Amino acid sequence: MLDSDTKRRIDAARDLLVGKVPDPKSQVEQITIALIYKFMDDIDAQSQEWGGGRSFFAGDFARYGWTKLLRGGLGGRQMLDLYTESLAKMLENPGLPPLFRNIFNNAHLPYRDPETLRAFLKIIDEFQYDHSERLGDAFEYLLAVLGAQGDAGQFRTPRHIIDFIVSLLNPQKQETILDPSCGTAGFLIASYKHILKTNIDNKGNSTLTPDDKGRLATNFKGYDISPDMVRLSLVNMYLHGFVAPQIYEYDTLTSEERWRERADVILANPPFMSPKGGIRPHSRFSIRSKRSEVLFVDYIAEHLTANGRAGIIVPEGIIFQSQSAYQQLRKLLVEKHLAAVISLPAGVFQPYSGVKTSLLILDGAFARQRESIAFFKVESDGYDLGAQRRPIEQNDLPQVAEGIKEWQGINTDELEKEPRSSSFILPKLLRQGMALIVKKSAIAASKDYNLSQERYKQTIRAQSKYPMVKLGEVCVLVRGVTYSKRDEVSKDGRPVLRANNIAKDTSSLDLSEIKRVAESVQFSEEKKLQANDIFICMASGSKEHIGKVAFVSSDTGYYFGGFMGAVRVKPKQIEPAYLFEQLRHNRFNQFLREQIAGANINNLNAKIFYRFEIPLPPLEIQKEIIHEIENYQKVLNAAQTIIQNYHPTLPINPNWPTAFLGDIILENPKYGSTASKSKFDGKIRYVRITDITESGELKATDPVSPSIIDKQYFLKPNDLLIARSGSAGRTYLHQTQPIPHQYAGYLIRFRIDLSKALPAYVYYITKSPIWKKWIEQNSKVGTINNINAKQYSSFAFPLAPLEEQKAIVAEIEAEQSLVNANRELANRMEKKIQLAIARVWEQDI
Repeated sequence: MLDSDTKRRIDAARDLLVGKVPDPKSQVEQITIALIYKFMDDIDAQSQEWGGGRSFFAGDFARYGWTKLLRGGLGGRQMLDLYTESLAKMLENPGLPPLFRNIFNNAHLPYRDPETLRAFLKIIDEFQYDHSERLGDAFEYLLAVLGAQGDAGQFRTPRHIIDFIVSLLNPQKQETILDPSCGTAGFLIASYKHILKTNIDNKGNSTLTPDDKGRLATNFKGYDISPDMVRLSLVNMYLHGFVAPQIYEYDTLTSEERWRERADVILANPPFMSPKGGIRPHSRFSIRSKRSEVLFVDYIAEHLTANGRAGIIVPEGIIFQSQSAYQQLRKLLVEKHLAAVISLPAGVFQPYSGVKTSLLILDGAFARQRESIAFFKVESDGYDLGAQRRPIEQNDLPQVAEGIKEWQGINTDELEKEPRSSSFILPKLLRQGMALIVKKSAIAASKDYNLSQERYKQTIRAQSKYPMVKLGEVCVLVRGVTYSKRDEVSKDGRPVLRANNIAKDTSSLDLSEIKRVAESVQFSEEKKLQANDIFICMASGSKEHIGKVAFVSSDTGYYFGGFMGAVRVKPKQIEPAYLFEQLRHNRFNQFLREQIAGANINNLNAKIFYRFEIPLPPLEIQKEIIHEIENYQKVLNAAQTIIQNYHPTLPINPNWPTAFLGDIILENPKYGSTASKSKFDGKIRYVRITDITESGELKATDPVSPSIIDKQYFLKPNDLLIARSGSAGRTYLHQTQPIPHQYAGYLIRFRIDLSKALPAYVYYITKSPIWKKWIEQNSKVGTINNINAKQYSSFAFPLAPLEEQKAIVAEIEAEQSLVNANRELANRMEKKIQLAIARVWEQDI
């Protein structure tokens, strides 16, 4: 974890240097050199403490030691002269190993201000070298600062994108890993951390053997043409435990010395720009080109082992440029290497470039087994696409990672057969419109081997044994009345429904909150919801709402506003309920995503809506399908009613003593950690209040940033989490092994004393009316927020004897198992509903 003191020191050092060294990269270099200088002296001191001798600052070089420099009673000018002299002569030091020679090569002090130097070195003196990851994390923060400046037009790869690519390739402990344009070694470090985190036992201890660790020390290689980048990579690797990192100053495109070397895993974000006149590569490339992006991709494909894998960030030119070299490269990839293409949103490299990129996943063994290639589209990576790259909720990366796994798990024989139902063959993500499988023969048929997903979407046409009709042939779309905010009234106005009046999970009307509009606003009766209407959201700033539908079973007194619409079928052509099921099917959602991709305001106008095609069976077949779905829906509704209405009931004995929550805890309540929306692919998860359902279940949580990992915040079995603010009072009992979660700052952890109370008993108390009433009394009317640990500790409740607690918990858990069975039943019914409507569709992939 990057602790606040270390971050403060780095920021202070940069702030101090900025007046003398304005270039961010030079600031990083000065801090790097000073840190290594200091750490060399620390290592010497440690060696002496253990009975050894000094190696870095010994003999004639002893006078340059850090202790002499900082604590030798030198004046400002003397310190400046000694530090400058030491940097100039460091390469003459016989005790300097090759790694440090690379670091100190051309090292110098770019200013002559004694006071600035003294203050700077004093800050550096606060750092301690202890072989932990703290300094590695600190250095990564330093490099992140450098990356945020967009140095020299080089596109630093955002950490969450690096971690995403590493997780997809899943490097193993025995594999060789290469980055041929390594920059600051971000991909290599992330791969190393991934291997460490995927080789631990249930107690969190490493399962790597000494032989494994020895291989890891030599399995990572990086090349870069820039000596400055090589220096930064060396330090980064060194601070992460690589005593002799294999980072080389090497021109991947024009040098031949390492041409015969191969790697099992290659990860890269190669330079996109070619110099004026292009690259002049050597003659061993199979593709003749002067473009750096073409040559780098060719190099990576040719330098994988037979079953090797690669993840390469490429500019869009690789995907569709028509020049001969680009076409030849794509042909090579499709025929021998390519497994998947992932389109990334423009803006991933903001603030210093809005360039549009894609990610190529190469896998020789996988590609040889398949006759198809998967295409995925990332619309959001968890950050907005502006210059500030602020965190947002929408993040497609986890879904795409899931889709890659689904794609890898598809049965090859089934995939290559004549297609049947799309829901049978295609993974979930493909049905949701975020992915597409295209046969290699279809790509080859385009002659230019274009790898743009949109091209092949245009060639796919839904087919069915029933005639296909456009919506405009079988229904009309009536749009609501537009009104302004000032037209809204608190009572006695027209009731008007909006997008939030469509229940997201049940596709029914939610009338818990209704807006009212002044009678002066003109609404015709046409704008009132009628029996058999399909109520639909037509426009929204959120893709979550656009296209949501609800079926209106009878006439209502509710009108609908301008962002909403009513779909009304033409008589005797289509059953309203059949059309409703088609509009809530994933295929319609896929259509919408394609039509509104990239728009800030998602607007489903009538022209777009009428263009969507559906199969139209005879009315009798439609009625049979609806009857089948209605039967599934009845079971689903019954199961959902049980799930929604069940609440654990605790039989309270008035003779039980009263206990306070603070009386039964093992340690003081601990507040959680806080973090930004940075992502990490490890097993540590970041639990936010939004991840905890009202019923106390833990939904899937976002991976946590490595910069905030701290074991003091890890959840342990029997930890009870209680929300501090927002939805204060919401609770979660952690019972799993090993320790897979961290928790957020608005959650408070209580560790229950097992000799006094069962954690599950206390947890079920927090689901009872006793708890609900207490929360209401201790929070603001209408808002629940900021109940602190001290207040929670004062919560009083009846404490049953331990044996009775066990009986109560056993009874509730038996009931919970029945509720869970209903939850599983509900899931099955939802799938059956989807499959019932999917049977009328057939799609050629």
